[in-house]
Amino acid sequence: MSVYLAVLVVLSCSIWIGWIYYRHRRTLAKTLRHLTNVSSGREADDVRALLVTAHPDDECMFFAPTILRLVESNASVHVLCLSAGNYYNQGAQRKQELLHSCAVLGIPDSRITIVDHKKLPDDPKAEWSISLVSSLIVNHIRAHSFNMVLTFDGRGVSGHANHIAIHKAVSHLASTGQVPNDCCLLSLVTVGLFRKYISFLELPLSWLLPSCLRCFIGSRGYRQAKEAMFCHRTQLLWFRYLYIFFSRYMFVNTFQMIPQGPKNLKIY
Repeated sequence: MSVYLAVLVVLSCSIWIGWIYYRHRRTLAKTLRHLTNVSSGREADDVRALLVTAHPDDECMFFAPTILRLVESNASVHVLCLSAGNYYNQGAQRKQELLHSCAVLGIPDSRITIVDHKKLPDDPKAEWSISLVSSLIVNHIRAHSFNMVLTFDGRGVSGHANHIAIHKAVSHLASTGQVPNDCCLLSLVTVGLFRKYISFLELPLSWLLPSCLRCFIGSRGYRQAKEAMFCHRTQLLWFRYLYIFFSRYMFVNTFQMIPQGPKNLKIY
């Protein structure tokens, strides 16, 4: 009886997850049009999305489902990486790894910008200047007329200080009215430890909980995300392999809107 019950549970989960993928593919284009005010007569061709990260490997470790879905929807996806990842003096190699990873995810080199600024070191103990980060981001937004910006939330998924600094910078831009009116700002939701490491089993919960944007990938997308992760050879320590298999961020991303309005933020 227990075997039959287990089979029934697996089949039920498979059907539910399959339905989620089906519904997601039908609703993603509509969600993108709503967020970016793109005409309903188009797909996502007019979506110009900027992903702002702190280090090479952030793009695939945390945002792979989003990148893959946006690229699949014909959105123009760009990456602004605010450090070369030189914590262990591997910056030159990590830049190349980022380019290779983005190529796997469908982003050409021409849409990737890597900032290598002495005041923005790859260091979890470093306090990045919010004014400097804000300036770099807003100049990039204006130069390329982006209508969507995606980055970390206030907990930075892993709690890394550099991730959190980017969120503070984007929130500052939003609160001070420096972002163009047609540009929406989205932050990747940080979940608790249990949800973070239950792999694709997180999908039904992510579907049910409210969010502004959801991006799911199936087995094919997961293989791409995994291949992108393997491009970052310098970062493939033993626990990264566990992350690749167990992390929900390899299968699903959920975002909340960063509100644009008055806010009391300290600028360092």
